[in-house]
Amino acid sequence: MKKTTLLKMAAVFLSTTAIAHAQYPDQPIRIIAPFAAGGSVDIVARMVGDPLGKALGTPVVVENKSGASGMIGTQQVASAKPDGYTLLANSSIHVIVPSLYPKITYDALNDLQPVSQITLVPLVLVASPSAPFKDVKEMIAWGKQQASGMSYASAGNGSTPHLAGEMLGEATGVSVVHVPYKGSGAAMLDVMGNQVPVMFDALTAVMSHIQGGKLKALAVASPQRVPTLPDVPTFAELGYPQFDLSTWHGIWAPKNTPKEIVDKLSGELARISHEPDMRKRIEDLGGQPVGNSPEEFDAFARSEHKKWGDMIKRFNVVLE
Repeated sequence: MKKTTLLKMAAVFLSTTAIAHAQYPDQPIRIIAPFAAGGSVDIVARMVGDPLGKALGTPVVVENKSGASGMIGTQQVASAKPDGYTLLANSSIHVIVPSLYPKITYDALNDLQPVSQITLVPLVLVASPSAPFKDVKEMIAWGKQQASGMSYASAGNGSTPHLAGEMLGEATGVSVVHVPYKGSGAAMLDVMGNQVPVMFDALTAVMSHIQGGKLKALAVASPQRVPTLPDVPTFAELGYPQFDLSTWHGIWAPKNTPKEIVDKLSGELARISHEPDMRKRIEDLGGQPVGNSPEEFDAFARSEHKKWGDMIKRFNVVLE
């Protein structure tokens, strides 16, 4: 009798859970963007949030919870109820911070469920139009002549542009000197003014300055040329195939979010990412739309975690 009762209770629970999942969503969805408004994470979150809400028939609200390299907002999502109503939008920094901050309070790879990667944005090496070189070959020759080394700017210590700059020195034999800034905006201003010769940054951040003639693009760190910059060579074309360096954006849910909900969100995000209007918006920013499955995104994120983590160890990057 007791066994029969337990079986009936389990059946009712499973049935109720299935109905709840089938009705998802029946309330607004929050996307936490763990950086300030106006940055690339916030932009991508809002770009997909509106069409996602229309597709699901419920409001999707983007909330900015910035601080600690994105860890404050990410922790909030990692601790949220796994019901599909609290999601995380973040960039490649999500899988980099564990190698920079050993005392991180969550497991970036296992406490959050990848839903779908939205973009892939190559890094690009830029210089001032008045720099004393016009291409990478001349930059290398010029850099080797600098007794104190060739300076390069970055958005900050431990950032992807910082690591890309160290790789530049390693690959070309140029002695490089890192000049960290508090954000890419300040770094760009000094590169535009030729106070620092070069810097790497995500194409989304510098595209308007390249198009406006305030910066010149020397090479892109992607396997193929970028359609919006067809005349700019890749590092691979120049003999440096190891420069496959990109930032990217994606959506995560808390661990243990039901698979049916994750798959539903992933399917809609993949569709949205490849709609003509969204594709054009992403490409105009210098990115490529991705829109993959949770399994594909998880595998990619883990490979990126290893790649950037290995670089942090190799270049002995230590945050003060």
